[in-house]
Amino acid sequence: MENTVLLKAIIDNAIDGLITIDDQGIIESINPSACRLFSYTEQEVLGKNVSMLMPQPDRTNHNGYLFHYKKTAKASIIGIGRELTGLKKNGSTFPFRLGVSEVKYSGRIIYAGFIHDLSREKEAESQLQDYAALLEDQVQERTLSLRETVEALEKTKVELNLSLENLHNTVFTLEQTQKELNLSLAKEQELGKLKSRFVSIASHEFRTPLSMVQLSASLIERHALPFDNPNISKHVDKIKDAVLNVTAILNDFLSLEKLDTGKVQAKFSYFNLADFAAEIAEEMQIALKGGQKIVYVHRGPEFMITLDQTLLKNCIVILIDNAIKYSGEESSIQFYTKINENNCSIRICDNGIGIPLDDQRHLCEPFFRAHNTGKISGNGLGLSILSRYTELMNGKVDFKSRINRGTLFTLTFPQS
Repeated sequence: MENTVLLKAIIDNAIDGLITIDDQGIIESINPSACRLFSYTEQEVLGKNVSMLMPQPDRTNHNGYLFHYKKTAKASIIGIGRELTGLKKNGSTFPFRLGVSEVKYSGRIIYAGFIHDLSREKEAESQLQDYAALLEDQVQERTLSLRETVEALEKTKVELNLSLENLHNTVFTLEQTQKELNLSLAKEQELGKLKSRFVSIASHEFRTPLSMVQLSASLIERHALPFDNPNISKHVDKIKDAVLNVTAILNDFLSLEKLDTGKVQAKFSYFNLADFAAEIAEEMQIALKGGQKIVYVHRGPEFMITLDQTLLKNCIVILIDNAIKYSGEESSIQFYTKINENNCSIRICDNGIGIPLDDQRHLCEPFFRAHNTGKISGNGLGLSILSRYTELMNGKVDFKSRINRGTLFTLTFPQS
């Protein structure tokens, strides 16, 4: 009894499938592994002809195979020990290796078929074949490529031998060119130092005589008051304006020199933009001409930003000064500030002479002035300095302009 239980346990837990049939091919037993392989339950196959588990033509020919085996006792006729194909319940097939044993039991003969699933082996074999084919293709491709490379190298070798003399000449020429470039670079560096030194000395040394001229003009104006001569006042005003213009030019040259030599660095601080801008608008009132006016408005609930106050003030002053300079005497200059979650923006809009379309792409280049500025004073450095100051604060400059309709400048700075 124990041996029977043990035998059943072994059969039920066997990895391979096991099916027994009678001498007519009727299935008498099937173990769980065979059920899983063919996707049938035990009840679905018991009492059925084993040919139900075979695809065509094996299904039709099975009884003939079985009859021939019983007559000749030659197992190879029905593929014992060979690879066959099984038919699952859903119609799909799978490869397996079959082993058949003839068993005499209770005075009759039954046949036990041992089924070993070859699906994984076949899949691996197919992958190996694909890989082998791929390798073969790659070998052929690499062989062809190598042959072409060898031919190219041979051709290159000939060309290199022919051009060796030219290479020596080229190297010599490059060495001479390098020496000339080094000399030019040394001269350029020396000129740069001289320029920097000159700008620095000129900017500082010219201030003293300019201050004296400014003071003298004021004294002349005061001493000429008793004479009440309009010509004296007119020429004194011209002297003062000329001094202011020259001083502004020197300041711009000095600012540009400091930018070129890397002496200007942004120093960020936290401050109230609305108060800061309102103070600048108030200061710029003295520069207005005729009936001009500056209208300042802050938009948005936020007021605090983080930027360099000195650089930002210079940028705003440059834009307002240009708006005053290039607008009519009865014009209004719009000055807006705005802060949101991501950035702050400063907009200055005038209704002046505008910037010609062809000149707009050169506007921030040093010493460039639009061709419609006429006799309006300026040195072409303001917007170049503005652009570089804005860059130091990680901002950007945008503008829109139309001839005789005015110009809108927008400075945008990121805020964390």
